[in-house]
Amino acid sequence: MTALVKICGLKTAETLEAALSAGADFVGLVFYPPSPRNVTPAEARPLAAMAKGRAKVVALLVDPSDALIEEVVAAVHPDMLQLHGSETPERVAEVKARFGVPVMKAIKVETAGDAETALAYAGIADRILFDAKAPKGFTGALPGGNGLAFDWQALEGVEGRLEFMLSGGLTVDTVATAIRLTGAWAVDVSSGVEHSPGHKDLGLIGAFLAAARAT
Repeated sequence: MTALVKICGLKTAETLEAALSAGADFVGLVFYPPSPRNVTPAEARPLAAMAKGRAKVVALLVDPSDALIEEVVAAVHPDMLQLHGSETPERVAEVKARFGVPVMKAIKVETAGDAETALAYAGIADRILFDAKAPKGFTGALPGGNGLAFDWQALEGVEGRLEFMLSGGLTVDTVATAIRLTGAWAVDVSSGVEHSPGHKDLGLIGAFLAAARAT
């Protein structure tokens, strides 16, 4: 089965259309002001409307308040919420129950022990996303989109125990190997298809999707 592909951190109609035309299965909109990929709910509304019926719209939030989630859901009507902070299983369950939108929980990984924390979300989060944990002392680290990869062998203990989307420093050159080695059901890219932080490269978007599809 071919892995599904998510292009995250889209901010413009041009780059969104490039992702949709190239066949992205998911498109991600980031609602986190410190990120260079941040969009406001008002900015995201027309982008989400463009994507509806063509790809699943994922709203990425980091330890969000209920008020922010409510604003994003009202503006974007996302197909999925991606919680990319320190949300507990209890918080994930609470968000699902209150807003009635499927939730994907991001787990930041450096070691096998980090990966195994995802098991606490099994049966609660609808999807798990594994991303790289920024090393201590990493300047300007964000919750995600740092362009860092992690040792995929850290996932060996959870393979076959849950389905996951893989993120973390993926590029055109590495995505095929990542899919083969991890068995990820989907892959997620943001900085790997940018020419500078927050600015997507149209050619790289198409090339990434082609590389992932060829696996």
